[in-house]
Amino acid sequence: MNVNKGIIFILIGAACFGFTPVFAKLGFGYGYSLGQINIVQMVISFILLWSITLIKRASFDGVHLKNIPQIMMTGCFIGLTSIFYYGSMQYLPASLAIILMFQFVWIGILLEWVFNKVKPAPVTVVSILLILIGVFFASNILTGTSQDLPLIGFVFGILSAFTYAGFIFFSGKVAVNVDPMVRSSLMVTGSLIMVLLVFFREIPTILPFQANLVTTAIGVSLFGAVLPPLFFAMGAPLVSGGVANILTSIELPIAILSASMILSETVTTLQWVGIFIILASITLNELGPKLYQIRMKKQPFSGSKDSLNL
Repeated sequence: MNVNKGIIFILIGAACFGFTPVFAKLGFGYGYSLGQINIVQMVISFILLWSITLIKRASFDGVHLKNIPQIMMTGCFIGLTSIFYYGSMQYLPASLAIILMFQFVWIGILLEWVFNKVKPAPVTVVSILLILIGVFFASNILTGTSQDLPLIGFVFGILSAFTYAGFIFFSGKVAVNVDPMVRSSLMVTGSLIMVLLVFFREIPTILPFQANLVTTAIGVSLFGAVLPPLFFAMGAPLVSGGVANILTSIELPIAILSASMILSETVTTLQWVGIFIILASITLNELGPKLYQIRMKKQPFSGSKDSLNL
């Protein structure tokens, strides 16, 4: 029963994150800048997360002067991801921006290899190749439509993948014994500081708060920075890490569907083929080694009769 709850929580959290492109595109449609959307988003996320943390009276055990800056610096990766991800959407269709950001999967494997000296297994190499093939189809290169899009959008998209992979990598190593709500609140504090430093010239332009800007920022905050971490925090302890990674990949088709149905973006059959290949490669990377180990354990002992009689 607990496993089923964990699966549901993670699926809800991933699905929530898949709706962030809708609100980001909505904000750009209203004429707001990248800086304005990011500033108000982080302010609202800061208020909401700290309010929940204090109301729940979350434990501050394990928090000290040494790891507070580390947690906040890890949170800076969230701020950078938000800047690059939404920046990509300024120039590219939301469906393409999310595909580029999803390259964090193989980039995370690369970070493990570089920093932790964990050499990728053969099945992982195959998965990476499949992901790149999936991107080739999903980006609509074959139809030539993506070639007319600004290069800066692709650069921002790939940068968002690197910063998101960095967030996942370092968040799994910094103050892991601290209450998830407290960690999330400290991380969003670091994100807020990062965004304010990058867009300090635009701070005066968000005042007075306009209704459309606040509505957009609330949507991005709830679905991008508040609800996913809460549901992940509730669901992740109830399932294995591999299953959690597979479940979170549902944000990719959800984001594509929301872009197609709500933003009326065209998603071709080839793009869906690419998306399917990407999801299949993620599943292969997570389950492949485990299935291989199970298969090897089930193989009967093949020793000779003479060896058995010794």
